[in-house]
Amino acid sequence: MLRRVLALCGVLLSALFCGSSGANGGPWNAPYPLSDRGRSVLFSTFQTSPRHLDPVSSYSENEAIFTGQIYEPPLQYHYLKRPYALVPLTLQAMPEVDYRDATGRRLEEPVTEQAVASVIYRLRLRPGIRYAPHPALARDRAGRYRYHALTKNEIAEADTLAGFSATGTRELVAADYVHQIKRLAHPDLHSPILGFMERYIEGLDALARTLREERSHSTDPLDLRAFPLVGARVIDRYTFEIVLKERYPQFLYWLAMPFFAPVPWEADSFYGQPGMADRNLNLDWHPLGTGPYMLAENNPNRRMVLVRNPEFRGENYPSLEAQTTKRGPAPPSAEPRLPRIDEIHFMLEKEEIPEWNKFLQGYYDTSPIAPDGFEQAIRFDAQGKPEITPEMRAKGIRLSVATRMSISYVGFNMLDPVVGGRGRRARLLRQALAIAVDTEELISIFGNGRGVPAQGPLPPGIFGHRTGESGINPVVYRWQDGRALRRPLEEAQMLLAEAGYPDGIDPATGKSLVLHLDATSSGPDTKALFGWYRKQFARLGIDLVVRSTDYNRFQEKVQQGEAQIFTWGWNADYPDPENFLFLLYGPHGKTRHLGENAANYANPGFDALFHRMRTLPNGPARQKVIDEMVSLVRLDSPWLWGFHPQAYALEHAWMDAAEPNLMARNTLKYRQIDPSLRVKLQARWNEPVRAVVWGVAIGVLVLMAVVVWRVRQRARAVAP
Repeated sequence: MLRRVLALCGVLLSALFCGSSGANGGPWNAPYPLSDRGRSVLFSTFQTSPRHLDPVSSYSENEAIFTGQIYEPPLQYHYLKRPYALVPLTLQAMPEVDYRDATGRRLEEPVTEQAVASVIYRLRLRPGIRYAPHPALARDRAGRYRYHALTKNEIAEADTLAGFSATGTRELVAADYVHQIKRLAHPDLHSPILGFMERYIEGLDALARTLREERSHSTDPLDLRAFPLVGARVIDRYTFEIVLKERYPQFLYWLAMPFFAPVPWEADSFYGQPGMADRNLNLDWHPLGTGPYMLAENNPNRRMVLVRNPEFRGENYPSLEAQTTKRGPAPPSAEPRLPRIDEIHFMLEKEEIPEWNKFLQGYYDTSPIAPDGFEQAIRFDAQGKPEITPEMRAKGIRLSVATRMSISYVGFNMLDPVVGGRGRRARLLRQALAIAVDTEELISIFGNGRGVPAQGPLPPGIFGHRTGESGINPVVYRWQDGRALRRPLEEAQMLLAEAGYPDGIDPATGKSLVLHLDATSSGPDTKALFGWYRKQFARLGIDLVVRSTDYNRFQEKVQQGEAQIFTWGWNADYPDPENFLFLLYGPHGKTRHLGENAANYANPGFDALFHRMRTLPNGPARQKVIDEMVSLVRLDSPWLWGFHPQAYALEHAWMDAAEPNLMARNTLKYRQIDPSLRVKLQARWNEPVRAVVWGVAIGVLVLMAVVVWRVRQRARAVAP
């Protein structure tokens, strides 16, 4: 017994005198192995496992953080320029654009939309760009692909790509981009933009029909090289052309999205072998690109790891003459070659509190602000401007605030007989609700002030968005003392009475008007949010019934036109007003046309203006058209305009102070960290409380001594 006491004390005292070092050589509570300490590794988190990492199918924010680092479309957003500007990524220069008439004759600028019969984009690649190492590109000594004719047994033995011992690489060529454009039409890949791009890319709709017909006769893998596409053609090794059926200036923005990133035919041939998909051996799990990083570990139940692509050509950190950000001078490029971080580890964190605590301990480099930690991190000055608390500032933590190019709104189904249509009665009802539902209160209670009330469909940063008195929605606000004030509830009640619902009473029943809100239930605040909406409608005497369903059923109800009122939102695909105004364009109605106009709003005047606005360059003429469009939808009120969310993010002192870029998805290659400072601060912030160890050691000693003494006393009492 005494030996055990001494052994235990030895362990406790050894731990105590080892200082702050645990068994792995770092702080006792360090969640990472010793091998990661002091390395150029960015530690971040993810909450939802990516479903698609194939660029032809991926269209979610939680996937873009990976695809943006792995794949390279022809264009990218300049990291520092504001307003956002497109620049070449894999191209030698911006695409050349030719306008042709019906006879094929080239048209000189300026051109009218009526005269344009086709638009040709010519893209020239930079030589020397190479794919990351991958088994699909591995060849034997004879030049044959090693893994393109595998047997069932060989495939069955491979659980991951690590089961293939050899890898290969090759140069990026123009045919790879053409191959990817054809993949948009592949019937097995279900690209979410096929329906949209069929309208513009010459022959894409015909190719989709041909491939569906081919698939109906055979289940064999489709070799897209055998199917020509007139709207995407190879000119030479490094040059290809894309042909559009009409003028569409916003097409350049699509060329910065993963949908147009290259995929080599070898990847489809490799992954298309029978049995591969059954083992999750496909581009959704194991992508192949030319970007600065490659996916080295895909374990969606634990972590995702990106590592440097050893074949990456390298880029220089971008520069601007006299460029200054809101935080001061542009970040210094101590390491001008990109990428500047070796690895990125994304750890699965389903709960906000553990993620927040690990950030405060220094184990995550960046973090959103958990609701329970908001007051600990943020305070507001006398003008209502957010700033970091002294506690956070003392740790060197920085705050970045940016208004997202997105909108969160409540939509009315314009096909509904009560709240829909453009008749006066329904319009006044919607206007009354727009005044009564207090968006400022919503932002304050449920968003900790992180949002800007929307005055229409266009968020800040998008051309056409107006500020000040000219930018307010006069249906809901009035301008007073230099700021927008929400109209009083009495005005909403007057509008409701004019609509035929005095005090919220439905004349058909003699009781309170009953409306229905469809939404999805997610998170602990959902019940409180639904209760808040009921109270807002009750201010007008209207009963709101909330119908909460899972996301899939919710989408079905909106698409089928079964939802009367619903919550919805939109994130910008590209920084152009067309990307938001098309959400209210009649021919994009969700129920009748399967488009993104979830409210099914249709106004012939708005639609005509939309056609004019789409092809106009940014300038006074386009601004005038946008102003007319926004005035129309404010009057019709197909949405409760909601708010534009603000992104609050915290970063530790060892991260470079970069300005947020809300459009680019490939920004991790620009980031830089100081691993030595991170190790130093982690040790300081996670110093063990030695008094506790001493207390435990002494307590155990006393307890064991008492036990030993009692045992000996009993032994003596029994001995006589």
